[in-house]
Amino acid sequence: MAVLLRAVPRFRGSATWRRPFCGPWCCTGQEDSRRWVGSRSPTSKEKPVGVEPEKFYMVYRFSAIRSLGYVSRLKLAQTALTVLALPVGFCWYSQGLMTLNSIYLMGGISSFALAMLCWMSHYFRRLVGILYVNESGTVLRVAHLTFWGWRQDTYCDVSDVKPLSESKDQVQDVFMRIQQYSGKQTFYLTLRYGRILDRERFSQVFGNLATLKNRTQ
Repeated sequence: MAVLLRAVPRFRGSATWRRPFCGPWCCTGQEDSRRWVGSRSPTSKEKPVGVEPEKFYMVYRFSAIRSLGYVSRLKLAQTALTVLALPVGFCWYSQGLMTLNSIYLMGGISSFALAMLCWMSHYFRRLVGILYVNESGTVLRVAHLTFWGWRQDTYCDVSDVKPLSESKDQVQDVFMRIQQYSGKQTFYLTLRYGRILDRERFSQVFGNLATLKNRTQ
């Protein structure tokens, strides 16, 4: 995963990152007065009552999540094509157009593609793209990917989010876990490749990063 995170920005190039992105990740953190840009809006999950009228402020952003969404959809399409090729292979084998070893090879490739899809989906669906905190500082909104590579927003009570100081992960690690006391869901945050936009609100949710650094040294 760390190699992939380093490769994605290089692949797209610096000029590409400066161009506006027309998709559901293009936002300002105050979407109650603006529409999402693009043809597909983000889906919401576990949205608390009374959250809609309140403004949300963006506190963290991982820009490469847009590219990972493309990679996720590309991998899904590639896996589907690989699996769908199996019936065609069996048909050709029955007609004597393909050997049994070729069928075994196709089966192995399909199995590997499915395993890679499950592995990538497990991490991509938990990798944080954007973090928001509402104006009162009581609700955390986590923007992450779905299995299909589209954006999904999950809402968490800030009181239920464990501070990073209670985690065994360290700041210098590629990933740090965002955990809940209720154990509902775990997300992965990368401080190495992501960017904290509002340190004050970020610290209100996850604790003081300076204290965490001193603890890990």
